Amino acid sequence: METIKVAIVGATGATGSSIVNGLLASDSVRYEITALIRPASMQKPAVAELAKRGVKVVSAELTAPQEELVNLLTGIDVVISAIYIAELKSEMLLADAAKAAGVKRFVPCFFATVIPPKGVTALRDMKEDVLNHIKKMHLGYTVIDVGWWYQLSIPRLPSGRIDYALTMTNSPIAGEGKVPSGLTDLRDVGKFVAKIIADPRTLNRMVFAYTKLWTQTEVRDLMDRLSGEKCTREYMSPKEIQDAIAECLTDPSKYIAVATLQYLNSWGVRGDNTPEIAKYLGYLLASELYPELASQLRSLDEYFQEVLDGKGVPPYGKRLG
Repeated sequence: METIKVAIVGATGATGSSIVNGLLASDSVRYEITALIRPASMQKPAVAELAKRGVKVVSAELTAPQEELVNLLTGIDVVISAIYIAELKSEMLLADAAKAAGVKRFVPCFFATVIPPKGVTALRDMKEDVLNHIKKMHLGYTVIDVGWWYQLSIPRLPSGRIDYALTMTNSPIAGEGKVPSGLTDLRDVGKFVAKIIADPRTLNRMVFAYTKLWTQTEVRDLMDRLSGEKCTREYMSPKEIQDAIAECLTDPSKYIAVATLQYLNSWGVRGDNTPEIAKYLGYLLASELYPELASQLRSLDEYFQEVLDGKGVPPYGKRLG
């Protein structure tokens, strides 16, 4: 069995945890995982749990002298960044060290919806800046986008019985709610990553890995059927979304609201988050590369039933807005 040495930043976060789970569960490739952990977080229980599972845990500060990071990354095949949004600019330092250490593949922190390179969302613009930096160095890369998470797609019920699982207190419907968008269970992200980073076809390419297309109306109809209730349905016109974005941009403290509304405009109004647009933008589709994965992915029906049964877990452990 092939062995691939992987270093990951953000291994205890929502996306990083899914990736670690997927790599450890791989039955086709043996992954040796090194988690780069900030010194201040080394004593956290989640870090100790990684070590118990066989992950090598090392203290690393991305802003440290480059030689320190190069030493940690020497001998590593793939570096995966699942970094916290506020630290995205530090990814360039990580990429510099990866290049100097001879890393073969760098996976930047995209792991979101398909979006054109510039001018649609501020967050994507930042990620594209990192990708351009990687390309300038001729560092091998793979961009992986996974669509919108099931965990962020839960509509509210009048009874409030699934409020415990909501990440957003308000989840409006864009326009008439008829635009399809690729959805994925966060827990399945790692399954895709384990396949993609071992595949020579995906080197220096972008990959769109999602489970199924759903419209916002279809999502709410599903919850209605499973719950026996009628979901709350609040609509925002495209103009109302743009007006809300403009208003939030005047207040730096509302950066999460800005990101959420810009995403809503992208996948809910523009229709960016589909396989057709992904192919137009140059993505490969994981569904075509790995058709055998389809039977291993969780359906939205299954996830919503978990939530209704009281077993849903907010990905960040708290609400974002």
